[in-house]
Amino acid sequence: MAFFHLVFGLLCKALLVLFSLLFIAFLGYCLYIKYIHMKYDHIPGPPRDSFFFGHLPTLLKIMKKDGLVHDKFLEWSETYGHVFRINFLHSVSICITCPEATKEILMSPKYTKSKNVYKKLFNLFGQRFFGNGLLTARDHEMWYKQRRIMDPAFSSLYLRGLMGTFNERAEKLMDKLSELADNNTEAKMLQLINCVTLDVIAKVAFGMELDLLNYTSPFPKAIETVLKGMMHYVRDFTYEYYPRNKQFVNEVREACRFLRKTGAEVIHKRKMAIQNGEDVPKDILTQIIKTAATEEVMTEEDEEFMLDNFITFFIAGQETTANQLAFCVMELGRHPEILEKAKKEVDDVIGMKQEIRNDDLGKLVYLSQVLKETLRIYPTAPGTARDIEEDMIINGVYIPGGVTGMFSNFVTGRMEKFFKDPLKFDPDRFHPDAPKPYYCYYPFALGPRSCLGLNFAQMEAKVVMAKLLQRFEFNLVPDQTFDIEDTGTLKPKSGVICTIRQRKYKK
Repeated sequence: MAFFHLVFGLLCKALLVLFSLLFIAFLGYCLYIKYIHMKYDHIPGPPRDSFFFGHLPTLLKIMKKDGLVHDKFLEWSETYGHVFRINFLHSVSICITCPEATKEILMSPKYTKSKNVYKKLFNLFGQRFFGNGLLTARDHEMWYKQRRIMDPAFSSLYLRGLMGTFNERAEKLMDKLSELADNNTEAKMLQLINCVTLDVIAKVAFGMELDLLNYTSPFPKAIETVLKGMMHYVRDFTYEYYPRNKQFVNEVREACRFLRKTGAEVIHKRKMAIQNGEDVPKDILTQIIKTAATEEVMTEEDEEFMLDNFITFFIAGQETTANQLAFCVMELGRHPEILEKAKKEVDDVIGMKQEIRNDDLGKLVYLSQVLKETLRIYPTAPGTARDIEEDMIINGVYIPGGVTGMFSNFVTGRMEKFFKDPLKFDPDRFHPDAPKPYYCYYPFALGPRSCLGLNFAQMEAKVVMAKLLQRFEFNLVPDQTFDIEDTGTLKPKSGVICTIRQRKYKK
């Protein structure tokens, strides 16, 4: 009995010490949060929801109601100015819409991508996702080595050689739309366009034949799943610990494994073919492998980088372009006068010919304006973030170092200060003679970390839109929403449902 009393006494003392240490740690954490508040509370910003969670409850409430957190950022920016503070637990983010600060920070390699944001994209619920690919690599030397390897695969000469594939895959979409028109069936434009852009990136980047308009594939669902998972993972650190989310979290992990496993198989198969001297497609994957082989040393981590970039290109190379095109169709459907002007230009430049040449794309000036205006109001990749390690002054506000700078082109694109009547869809804002937006329009980011696939995406978008305008009349089905859905990228919530009929030309 005395032994049990002794053990019980020791256990009580151990628990008392443990609770004391936990209390001291908790008190220390509270003091640290208080210190952070005192350090940054001179920066304008909305009132915090709570001492511990800062503004997180407001943002989570918006997400649970399927709202758009970017609308809240726009509201706060209009209220608190070009630089305002957001608190998340013990960390502080500074939202910046000041063009001068945007130029200084995004155009310089000195400001690395935010560890609070991009480090979380390395894994997704414990599964390696983007890893240290081009999108997420924070170390400048690591990023630069990869960019040097990738650049030849996105040269203007190489991209011109992809026009055949752009035309071929766009023709498959036209065939599908003809079929729907003949059957008087409504077209779910986002879904159809998504199939085409995924087909294109699979073909031109990795030599994969998917033909998603005619055959089913697990790829679209896997991409949709990881993007939704990414949004929850980045914005809510508690998401995976709720039992009700367990099934979805497992689906996200499985989708990650599927994408990386497929990428590893494709890369291995292509490398073996190259080593054996076989004929291989002159696509982006071959270019990447051959260029990478010229590096002095190829480490195991470099092999992982190639796989990271397979995931990056597969997702970023199709999702954002598909969403841009769907938004473009949506806005043209809402503005018949702009639609007619775009059609006239296509008729003048393309006429009745089926094959669109690279030279034709440069002549589609108004269509370029339409696509740019689409990205102003609906930037499919709504922003980026950088670490600000040193003290600086932004728009007259002193910013102590050690914060994340958040840059939202969704917010700047919808601010009256930068664009008069900002919610009006007006392609003439991007007329060649119009003043250029000064560091407030950056749908593909800015500076050394700007999107490598910018020209690729816009060439593809122009080909698809030109063929659509050339061949079809389309009208939006009434009573559908024009709301935006946030799944990591921004997309039309309705899916853009249209009635389709083939254009009739006068003889």
